[in-house]
Amino acid sequence: MSKPRKPKGRPVSGWLILDKPADFGSTEAVSKIKWLFNAQKAGHAGTLDPLASGMLPIALGDATKTVPYVMDGRKIYEFTVTWGEERSTDDLEGDVTQTSTARPTEEAIRALLPRYTGVISQVPPQFSAIKIAGERAYDLARDGETVDIPSREVEVHRLTLLKCEKDQAHFEVECGKGTYVRSLARDFGRDLGCYGHISLLRRTYVAPFAEETMVPLADLVALEKIEDRDERLAALDEFLIDTSEALAALPQIRVSEDQAHRLRMGNPIILRGRDAPVAEPEAVALAAGKLVAIGEIAGGEFHPRRVFT
Repeated sequence: MSKPRKPKGRPVSGWLILDKPADFGSTEAVSKIKWLFNAQKAGHAGTLDPLASGMLPIALGDATKTVPYVMDGRKIYEFTVTWGEERSTDDLEGDVTQTSTARPTEEAIRALLPRYTGVISQVPPQFSAIKIAGERAYDLARDGETVDIPSREVEVHRLTLLKCEKDQAHFEVECGKGTYVRSLARDFGRDLGCYGHISLLRRTYVAPFAEETMVPLADLVALEKIEDRDERLAALDEFLIDTSEALAALPQIRVSEDQAHRLRMGNPIILRGRDAPVAEPEAVALAAGKLVAIGEIAGGEFHPRRVFT
């Protein structure tokens, strides 16, 4: 019987909050970070289009277990809509499909925004990762097919007009999971009778990570010049954020090292003390400030669902 293959790379864990440059794909960015950190595992929390720049949270090692919690968080984007053209991709990369010489007034734009705030119905772009009959919409669109994508409900918490120019308008939006900013631009243009597409897009926030935690890719690549491998990796690791930071919104309990050992073995523990929670559908267990497990509190016990080494 053959031995299981040893994973390549280091068992390094944590979050790297990358400031992704434009014209650089999200998958490409993850591969680059995984290589730089010599990490065994890596993944990202929410794709950014190649055209877009800004915050791309990348999980390394055990942090990949917390990706769903970050993907569900709120996001903030700054974006520019250029009027007069609708494009196949709803951004600069696509072919022009509709044109107009009309231009909206600032008053008309401001009057439109309340209609796009709150829970709204939105049709994703033709070039999107939505699956239609088991295939990605963008694959079908690249083959020349027009895809009938059903509308979906998304939530826009805040939508602000930052600046208005003759041919462009600049916005900031805070939105929930699944919101397509490209669709906002397309629908703005249609409602205003002038057509429009995204010409600039930058993500500045993915809950719970703040804008100041972003690290430019150039800063990481610059460390490649450090010849000593251990020194180079140690310098890179300084940019990592602890895995538990992704779970800041969940209730937290403190456990002893003995309890942590039981949890890591998959066993529940009894929570004692008058302040111990009786029931929580999802909570985090920490030992000496380090993440031990995500689990459920029921009947005065913590039951682990996902454990961390």
